[in-house]
Amino acid sequence: MYNPGMAILIDGYNLLNATSIFGEAGPGTALHRTRLAFLNFLASSFNKRQRGAITVVFDASGAPPGLPPTITHEGMTIHFARRHSNADEMIEELLEHWSSPRSLVVVSSDHRVQRAARQRGAAFVDSEQWYADLLTTRRKRAVAKEDSAAKPAGKPTPDELAYWLGEFGDLPSASQDINDPFPPGYADDIEEDA
Repeated sequence: MYNPGMAILIDGYNLLNATSIFGEAGPGTALHRTRLAFLNFLASSFNKRQRGAITVVFDASGAPPGLPPTITHEGMTIHFARRHSNADEMIEELLEHWSSPRSLVVVSSDHRVQRAARQRGAAFVDSEQWYADLLTTRRKRAVAKEDSAAKPAGKPTPDELAYWLGEFGDLPSASQDINDPFPPGYADDIEEDA
């Protein structure tokens, strides 16, 4: 899904429409709140270095009034295609001037954008697939975080050590045969038949 060293160019509304992200009630338009929730979701999915390699392009319709055509959000570069007919046109222009398109992944289900990426030698992935992969990565990261939080850190206290020795203190020692399921001395009193 994310290969370190690869930049990511996202067709903003195309990916947003593939998600189940909606803005909560609050100030601004519903579109503005949803776009902000989407950008916050993306930002929370990547570390600071990775966010610096992410560019998101939105159509200019619905852009906040007075906002510059390019802003940063949590280290990501956000473009509003104000001087273009739509985001696709701006993405094509960005691809034409991208210095190393072979180290770029374009996220869009739009065939026009995918063709432009292919022509420049950039990788591309459908928005639905990229979003599904991102959700899987986030779930794995959350499980790993829970697992690491559940593991005890440092040495056990004397009380903890006493508890665990009480629970498992009768395990075979290193000198005992661990393949023998019986404790030492078991059945020593039974004479072998001659």
